[in-house]
Amino acid sequence: MPDALKKYILRASTALAALWMLVACTPEENLYSEFETMSGAEWLYTDSLSFTPAGTTDSIVDGTLLVALRHTRGYRYQNLWLEVAYPVASGDSLVMERDTMSLELADPYGRWLGRGSGASYMREDTLVRKFRLYRGAPVRLRHVMRLDTLPDVEQVGIVFIPD
Repeated sequence: MPDALKKYILRASTALAALWMLVACTPEENLYSEFETMSGAEWLYTDSLSFTPAGTTDSIVDGTLLVALRHTRGYRYQNLWLEVAYPVASGDSLVMERDTMSLELADPYGRWLGRGSGASYMREDTLVRKFRLYRGAPVRLRHVMRLDTLPDVEQVGIVFIPD
């Protein structure tokens, strides 16, 4: 297959998947969501993704924070280890709390747990329950998979659902 055709198919499928994700994969009642598209469907170990809520109606809102990941069928692992850093109140100021989590992407038999069709699958899971969203305070994600470059990751994002 010519390289130009491969690039066209990749761009068209990425645009279609992004549209599909916005329409079908985010809960209707989410207050804030943001996604980052990985260049070349690769997530570099050094790339920390930062999501800063700016458009919420209140400056402080309680709810649940989800992580969402779109990956290709070629993703080689059963899970994805993530480090998440998010703001928590400490007295009169905010401090960043860090935690790690495993986002399970496939069952022990290799069947994908996310929704999808064709070559892409979308999986979302809870990062933090009883999360307090602060306008202007970032939530940061990075993969901690012991690889310099994690292939077959197309998009990563967060979704906040208020209580």
